[in-house]
Amino acid sequence: MPGLVRGVARTAVIAGTATAVSNRVSRRQVERWSEEAPAQSAPPPVQDQQPQYQQAPPPPAPATASTGDMLTQLKTLGELHAAGVLTDEEFAEQKAKILST
Repeated sequence: MPGLVRGVARTAVIAGTATAVSNRVSRRQVERWSEEAPAQSAPPPVQDQQPQYQQAPPPPAPATASTGDMLTQLKTLGELHAAGVLTDEEFAEQKAKILST
């Protein structure tokens, strides 16, 4: 159990660090590009052309969990319940969520 918590904590720290670095790089790029690009005026609109509108693509279908993924989630849930991390009510609630997908 301590190994599981340690692994989850390590993953959270790595993800947080990656997000912070990515955000900083993005801000620096925007600042650099705004300094390099001279202010340009927009070209005048063309009167002869009609605006063309494109239809938005349909939203993607909701992802369904595969049987193997569900089994892995249920196994992990059972281990947490057996270790005493989850109460009977929490276990039943999470199990219902997994099985309903």
